[in-house]
Order: sequence, then C-alpha cells, then structure tokens
Amino acid sequence: MDKEKNTRAYLALFSIYIIWGTTYLAIRIGVENLPPVLFTGLRWIVAGPLLLIILLLKKYKLPNKNDLLHLSISGLLLLGGGNGLVVFAEQWVPSGLTALLITTVPFWVVGIDAIIPQGKKINPTILLGLLLGLVGVGIIFGGDFVRLFDPSYLSGIIGLMFAVVLWSVGTLYSKYKKISVHPLMGAATQMIIAGIVITALGLILGEGSKFHFTNSSFYSYLYLVIVGSLVGYGSYVYAIAHLPVSLVATYAYVNPVIALFLGWLILDEKISLWVILAAVVILIGVTLVKKGSEKNILFRKKS
Repeated sequence: MDKEKNTRAYLALFSIYIIWGTTYLAIRIGVENLPPVLFTGLRWIVAGPLLLIILLLKKYKLPNKNDLLHLSISGLLLLGGGNGLVVFAEQWVPSGLTALLITTVPFWVVGIDAIIPQGKKINPTILLGLLLGLVGVGIIFGGDFVRLFDPSYLSGIIGLMFAVVLWSVGTLYSKYKKISVHPLMGAATQMIIAGIVITALGLILGEGSKFHFTNSSFYSYLYLVIVGSLVGYGSYVYAIAHLPVSLVATYAYVNPVIALFLGWLILDEKISLWVILAAVVILIGVTLVKKGSEKNILFRKKS
C-alpha cells in the first residue's frame, strides 16, 4: 500500500471510531417511532444513490456484472443482516447494551479469518490485544452483563447474535472477494442493492402504513443517512479494503469509549476513573492488534 492510501485508510478507521460511537443512540431514537425494516431500508436506499452521484461526478467507473454479484452478497450480509438486525434488536435492547454485544465482532472476524484458506492466522500479539480490548469494555459495562439475561431482551439478544455473525462474514467476504471498482463505488452499490431489498421486505411486511416521522426520528434518520452511512459506512468499506481486518474490527471496542467521552464533552455527563482506566486498556489492546497485524504482514513478505 502506498503512503497516501495508507494515510487515507487510517483516517477512515479513525472516522469509524468516532462516528459509529454515536449511531447506536441514533438508531435507538429512530426505532422508538419507526418500523425497523423500513427504517433500515430507506436509510440505505437514500444514502446509496447520493454517494453514487458524488462518485459519478468524480468520474469513478461503475461495477461490472461480476462485481455486482459480489457486492450484492456482501451488501446483504453487512447491511441487510448485520445492520438490519441491529435495528431490529434495538426495539428491545438499550443502545449501551447493544454496543456491548457488538464488541464480540473482533473475535468472530479474527476467528473466521483464521480458519479460511486465504485468511490471516492469529498470532499471540493479536490475541492479547483482542482480550485486552474485551477487558476494557468489560470494565465499562461490567454491571450490564446481568441484563443480557433479562427475558424482555431475548428477541433482541438473539437478533444481535445473528447480526454479529453476519456482519463478520460479510466483512471477510468483502475483504477477500476483490472487485474492479474503487471501494467507495462498491459501498454505494452495496447500499443501493441492500436498500432496495430491505425496503421491499418492509413494504411486504406492511410497515408502510406505520412509517411516520416525528421530529426526533427524522433527525436520527437524517444523521444516519449522511453521517452514519455516507461517511461511516464508506469509511468502513475503504478501511477493510486497505487495512488488516483484525485492526479494523477494533472499532467495536473504541465506539463505546467514544460514546462516553462525547457524553462528557457535549452533555456534561460524568466520567469515572474506571472509564479512564478502561479507555487506556482498550487503547493498549488496539495498539497490540495493530502491532500483531504488522507482524503478519512482515512475515508474509519474508515468506
């Protein structure tokens, strides 16, 4: 990877750390008034064409037929299965607890990656970094673990477990199934395809008559389209195209910390010493994952 792409990839990862730390709350606000399937589908069906228009104006080429097949599969796994089930789950599960369950993503991504033929093997440095990240999140959400067994959350918890697996599989599929177009064009195409399929499903389920914006749900929808989708998802697709998936997956550890610090900065919410300690532990974990990923790259170059 050349220096410019490397810089852009790390900037994309940094934007995911920040942006996706805020989207759980936006989703939670949206599903209080909007039906989940149509809410998800209309988010992507608007964001996708917007990004496509921007890219076409910049003279990016369109995907070919082979690209469309791979982008359809990865888009439906990531946006339909992964993101769609998160929206479904947040009808019952609070946004903080949702963020906690999403922290299992790095283990699924690295674990699946290790067993597929072209995947990257786990080294001790990556494993230690992942474990430290999980410990850091545990420090923040330790008291919430018992809430996982609340019967009223059961449907949401099951939905989140499937969401995590589908998102992880979609991430790796997107990483290893190479396409001939720029990653951002791939992201736009994924959004359009997933948006059409999910919106159609929502209409079939009869959600059209229940879809009515309130002020809060409209602003959450707008935020998710512009910031969460155009910037956030575009950055995610770009990052996984250019960085090790084990490193990109650490967003799941950083997002809860970002959410807490934004609450302190904007809403004047208090931050305890435990949260500061957790942030340090997570930062050390992310650093170790980065070092372990670099070791894998050096090993492949030597061999």
